[in-house]
Amino acid sequence: MTAAGTDTDLVNRVRALRPLVRDHALRAEQERRVTPEVAAALTDAGIHRMNVPRRYGGHQSRLGTQVDAVAEIASACGSTAFKTVIQAGCSYIAALFPDEAQDEIFTNPDAKVGGTLVPDATALRLDGGYLVNGTSGFATGCHDADWHLLTVRVQSESGEGPPELLWTAVPMAELEILDDWYVSGLAGTGSDSVVARDVFVPAHRVLPVGPLLAGEIGSKTNADDPFYRMPVLLLFCVWTAPNALGLARSALAEFTERSRRRGITYTLHQRQNEATVTHLLAAEAAMKISCAELLTADFVALIESRAQSGEPYTPEERARIRAQSGYVARLCKEAVDLLGSAAGASSLHRDVPIQRAVRDLHALSLHAFVNPATNLEIYGRVLSGVDPGTPFL
Repeated sequence: MTAAGTDTDLVNRVRALRPLVRDHALRAEQERRVTPEVAAALTDAGIHRMNVPRRYGGHQSRLGTQVDAVAEIASACGSTAFKTVIQAGCSYIAALFPDEAQDEIFTNPDAKVGGTLVPDATALRLDGGYLVNGTSGFATGCHDADWHLLTVRVQSESGEGPPELLWTAVPMAELEILDDWYVSGLAGTGSDSVVARDVFVPAHRVLPVGPLLAGEIGSKTNADDPFYRMPVLLLFCVWTAPNALGLARSALAEFTERSRRRGITYTLHQRQNEATVTHLLAAEAAMKISCAELLTADFVALIESRAQSGEPYTPEERARIRAQSGYVARLCKEAVDLLGSAAGASSLHRDVPIQRAVRDLHALSLHAFVNPATNLEIYGRVLSGVDPGTPFL
């Protein structure tokens, strides 16, 4: 059995790849996508099987394993970790599609599935399926993906009321990729836009978004599996948190190592690690990271326990999990900003990882589902007894 064929020691296999991922981080940023060498190595390690059903050769990895694996990748390259997060999440969503669609998607258990929830494309109902057209941005990992979950709007036949939102599973070979991913953070994720031009999607490769958010899935085989009872939106909180944690941990480790080799220019300090200000900064950053780790462990444990018990979430619990994930991003960003501001001008060189961690965490915090301010507002609204202002909980 190959390494990818078992979930055992997945984290250790990924950890062993950290030097390779780190060595390719600058190249990934320059080429604006994860390098083929790194993508192949992570596939061989089994990273894409974490959320694939076992009947197809997948792992259905426990959430703690997924958090640890993504954090290991992020400690070497934030872009590679974010690509992993999106493809892991979209594989989970693919497992909620009708079983006939899964039989197509998971022909290969290492299949890479991408997707977005922003409904920029449209679909027209036809006999037996839908005709899809439109452009969808932020298609992370699209260059090496096998499938893309394209969110589309379908106007009602009467033309009245809001459009229906559908996830449509489309082979990447049927989509065009635009070269438009030129950004300052998470630059190596390959998040170009994809375009559908009169793409026909059969009805069995469609998953309505509204019912999904309410807990209804298309798969009959996975319907009673506790693993696939976990709410998708809360799982994205789980998947994005270790991206922030890994970046922050690696920044602290690098800062500590650099402080032993460099002084503080225009002062008498020959070694930065001898200065009191360094001690305060390092301790403050470490405490922020520790708090972020505790918050992550808290909501991961709650989600796993509810999957087993089947007990429903309260609106306050759902809003709190989303707020906690945003706060994890904020704490990690604050920690890395502290370290980056004290790393000296030499850290501005593009081959120094700490400056990339600063930019990557800034980019991660801008993601609409991760943004700390937005998530705190939603939680505060629920605590105040008013409507959360979003169905995405």
